[in-house]
Amino acid sequence: MLNVSAVSFSYQNKPTLKAIDFSVPQGCCHAIIGESGCGKSTLLKAIYGLFDLDEGQIFWNDIEILGPKYHLIPGMEFMKYLAQDFDLMPYITVAENVGKHLSNFYPDQKKARIFELLDIVEMTDYAHVKAKYLSGGQMQRVALARVLAKEPEVLLLDEPFSHIDNFRKNSLRRKLFHYLKKQGITTLIATHDTTDVLSYADSVLVMKDGNAIAQGTPKELYHTSDLYVASLFEEVSILDREGQIHHVYPHHVQISSKGIPAQVEQSYFKGSHYLLALRMGTALVYGIHFEPIAEGSHVFVQITSR
Repeated sequence: MLNVSAVSFSYQNKPTLKAIDFSVPQGCCHAIIGESGCGKSTLLKAIYGLFDLDEGQIFWNDIEILGPKYHLIPGMEFMKYLAQDFDLMPYITVAENVGKHLSNFYPDQKKARIFELLDIVEMTDYAHVKAKYLSGGQMQRVALARVLAKEPEVLLLDEPFSHIDNFRKNSLRRKLFHYLKKQGITTLIATHDTTDVLSYADSVLVMKDGNAIAQGTPKELYHTSDLYVASLFEEVSILDREGQIHHVYPHHVQISSKGIPAQVEQSYFKGSHYLLALRMGTALVYGIHFEPIAEGSHVFVQITSR
């Protein structure tokens, strides 16, 4: 189990992490979410041992994770950290980058391992291409394969799919998270992508201004009453109903033959549906409809329960 206990860290005398507490059981996937600059990346680096903490402790089972004051080479051998810069060697091939830290003692096993990983990230066709010729998304996929090469006990991922095209991202996510779960690799992922969180995380930590403000399962946090937390998952509207303030997601707001009067201000085509910006009195609320409605139209809406 990974235990993060009362961890605080300051950068240039500015508090960046403030008494962070959480734990992750072995083999689970833990997502860290929050607005840009909230401390997600700093937290991953602290867990990896790249910083000396101001306060608190981090343990993997009974091993304390310590920073540069205690290790000549920062970082823990049983962990792998994938940063937003991929750090590939540009003048060697994709296969050589992935196998760089694998033993040459059994070359057949090494080759099989490299191609197993390249299959997971869908890069087998580029095995013999030099890294300098790859796109940003391709480099990110190779970097993912490389951090998996020696099967870490703990994997730290910082926006691991940010450069990858949507059409490939979904397939890659399914393969990667299936592999991590099958191998029992404990995973922490800092992400802005709600699919990473809702579909694949076992638990979630929400950060704001260096603080951990909420923790729970993806389902618990998706149905939160906290506006900031809800806004990290989806477009959210604030609605005053009978003197009480509620926030609603678009799928809670549905066009009906009767209900609350509203006017369509804008309509956005989303593929499977339309996202409508609806003026309800002084409030602007977003709803979903499966047919186009002309801007300026007067409609009725129903607010559904969760």
